[in-house]
Amino acid sequence: MSVKININEIIKLSIKAGEAIMEVYEDESAFVNIDIKSDNSPLTIADTISNNIIVEELKRLYPEIPVISEEIESLPYAERKDWKTFWLVDPLDGTKEFIKRNGEFTVNIALISEGMPVMGVIYVPVKNEVYFGEVGKGAFKHVEDGVDVVLKGHCLNKVKTAVGSRSHESPEETKVLERFSVQDKISIGSSLKFCLLAEGKAHVYFRFGPTMEWDVAAGHAILRAAGGEVFKGDSTQEIFTYNKPDLRNGSFLCVGSDYFKNN
Repeated sequence: MSVKININEIIKLSIKAGEAIMEVYEDESAFVNIDIKSDNSPLTIADTISNNIIVEELKRLYPEIPVISEEIESLPYAERKDWKTFWLVDPLDGTKEFIKRNGEFTVNIALISEGMPVMGVIYVPVKNEVYFGEVGKGAFKHVEDGVDVVLKGHCLNKVKTAVGSRSHESPEETKVLERFSVQDKISIGSSLKFCLLAEGKAHVYFRFGPTMEWDVAAGHAILRAAGGEVFKGDSTQEIFTYNKPDLRNGSFLCVGSDYFKNN
């Protein structure tokens, strides 16, 4: 990849989008009319505003790098199949949580190179926290006091802990987690599940059922930078990759760095 990316610019962009989201979040009238997309998922004005901010700024900063975003009509595979590097964006991950007003929503921006996530930024608007990472350079959490905490994907919980979705649970998930001898579970929305793995608050996360590539990419990048990984299916046989003909995902399994130390 010949283009030099400044991750600080991407962090600032995620915060700018998050601040616009919070303006909507604090306006109760914005929740009166919620649109429903063709896949039955909700769409708010905050999704659209955040998307416009991120896409326009990425095109200004890095005009040579194409963008795939949840809120842009999907490009045909024939048009994107030869892309070596591109941005993968979820301008408001956790729209259901946003509508529930529980604070568990994020702004996700990832850089994909050769089918793998190499940089990721996740901003948590309600908490004003940023998780970010570059593969080979490490993963970090930036909190309000200006301190960058290093994320190593090492779980300090002695009890084997899984993180899972607040809005999606399945019997298949239970079966997989039994293989990992999981005894405790943290339920949380959006890409925060990847953040908790990278932060060392859980050991494993399994998702059964459909998601889209933009739901996973930024969290995957941060988890990789922290020493963890995301795999296709319910085993650790094949690493999860991007820019598939169909951007819809199957099941995937996420592990922290402890998995590689113990196996």
